[in-house]
Amino acid sequence: MGNTAHTLKVSLLMPKRCPDHYDAIIIGAGAAGLMCAITAGGRGKKVLLLERNKKPGAKILISGGGRCNFTNQDVDPAAYISENPHFAKSALSRYTPWDFMGLLADGGLSWHEKTLGQLFCDQGAKAVLKVLLDECTTAGVTLRLGMDITEISRLDGKYTLGGSLEATADNLVIASGGLSIPQMGATDFGYRVARQFGLKIIEPRPALVPLVFDSGTVEQMKALAGVSADSRVSVVGNKTAPPFRENLLFTHRGLSGPAILQISSYWHSGGAVSIDILPDEPSAVAWLRQQRTDSAKASVVSVLSKRLPARLAEQVATGWPGNMASLSNAAIDGLATRLSSWTLVPTGTEGFKKAEVTRGGVSTAELSSKTMEAKKAQGLYFIGECVDVTGWLGGYNFQWAWASGHAAGIAV
Repeated sequence: MGNTAHTLKVSLLMPKRCPDHYDAIIIGAGAAGLMCAITAGGRGKKVLLLERNKKPGAKILISGGGRCNFTNQDVDPAAYISENPHFAKSALSRYTPWDFMGLLADGGLSWHEKTLGQLFCDQGAKAVLKVLLDECTTAGVTLRLGMDITEISRLDGKYTLGGSLEATADNLVIASGGLSIPQMGATDFGYRVARQFGLKIIEPRPALVPLVFDSGTVEQMKALAGVSADSRVSVVGNKTAPPFRENLLFTHRGLSGPAILQISSYWHSGGAVSIDILPDEPSAVAWLRQQRTDSAKASVVSVLSKRLPARLAEQVATGWPGNMASLSNAAIDGLATRLSSWTLVPTGTEGFKKAEVTRGGVSTAELSSKTMEAKKAQGLYFIGECVDVTGWLGGYNFQWAWASGHAAGIAV
């Protein structure tokens, strides 16, 4: 009994261990967080990189079907959506696609362009992540996984964390991502931290996401599920949204494919989309009239099948049975409209579960475009997807992650 009491007494008198202190703590070991850690650590800063999941770089690993579309060689600020269209310019100009290519090349990796400037790693996503993790090790970054941070406070110019571990830092970088793909651990953590420090949030919503339609439209397109077609898609009435020329894909709930994902970032509830499934023809009317002359005895469906997938040609032609010679000028005008400006009104999207990224987030008005630091809270930074900067499909969002992460890594 005496020994037990003595041991208890000693434990009660032991001083509480002070939390470890760092120059910078980065929350989120995705693309942006890893780049920030590499940059800050490479400057000799003492860096702690925390990840809630059991493994880092979850989105990197699934990018491009595991091949990692790590950037786009044609990156331009115009390819980014934000309440402030100029915000991304500073970071993107100071860390370019060629800078990241140089990082991969130093790691022994190579790449190829697939289409539209999209660059994919020849060795795959795992190799890209390994290069980043190796760079973190070289830079002396401490990486801890499975860390659930439940409390953040600031006192005397230092940020203190509570939860899975206790630590303090002069600078805190939030790289926790947005709400897309919650099955991979996405949460609203970054937005909660921003609100805690009085920062405005632009309403987050799914982006780069399939569109869904009412039951009647879905029933009409039912036979087309799985069909892919070259197209030019635009958002009706949205002057800021460019048309996108890529494939669309018919699904059991509506439309997907690169062209649809692209315009989904610009689409708002109640708006219509216009689809041109004859994008190589400057005038569908002129093309149809020429076909009526050249292939008068051919059926409409057979003529359309020259340019469209068979099932799509059959579906379009149901409204114009018979041969080309039977088409009046009015009928040709109607068919041309169906081919070049097919207008549909989506009822919604597939939501965050199927969204590749989140549009909206921490308002750029709250941040420095040069450093990504919050104007209202010295030493607090937000980078990557949790910021109101959303890129096009095709490597643009990764480039924003690298660029914004580098900007903060230079500043902390």
